[in-house]
Amino acid sequence: MPFPPLAPAKPVASQDKIWGKAVIANGYAGIPSILIQAQSRLGLTPMQFNILVQLLDYYRDPSRAPFPSRAELGRRIGVKPKTIQTNMRQLEQAGLVRREMRKTAAGDWGSNLYHLDGLIDRVRKLEPEFSQARKERETARLRFTTPVGRRQP
Repeated sequence: MPFPPLAPAKPVASQDKIWGKAVIANGYAGIPSILIQAQSRLGLTPMQFNILVQLLDYYRDPSRAPFPSRAELGRRIGVKPKTIQTNMRQLEQAGLVRREMRKTAAGDWGSNLYHLDGLIDRVRKLEPEFSQARKERETARLRFTTPVGRRQP
């Protein structure tokens, strides 16, 4: 009796090709390119951008807001918790982050929950502009690489 055919190999994800499976196995945070490219347009300082990237690393489930402590964020970035607190307040005033006090299972106050709905909404509002720019770049590239007789009017 012949063996059943082997299932086709699963394609290797681009992240695995770039970083390697061992690195990616320790976690991977998705950062939209629009957020990276629009950092200054969103009014983000480098420190605030770094804090948001750190929060996004904790944000793995859309139904559960991240809740790292200020001390943990400070250790990761290399700053004092007060620096995190000051910048978080500014992110909240800008409408990008909403802090919510959180109680632990024991009833004590724990680290804040950080809701990123404001950030997500602002980035989504920028999407049409970025998509249009991408289409224009693609059209220009095609015009440049397509022979004159084959160009669309």
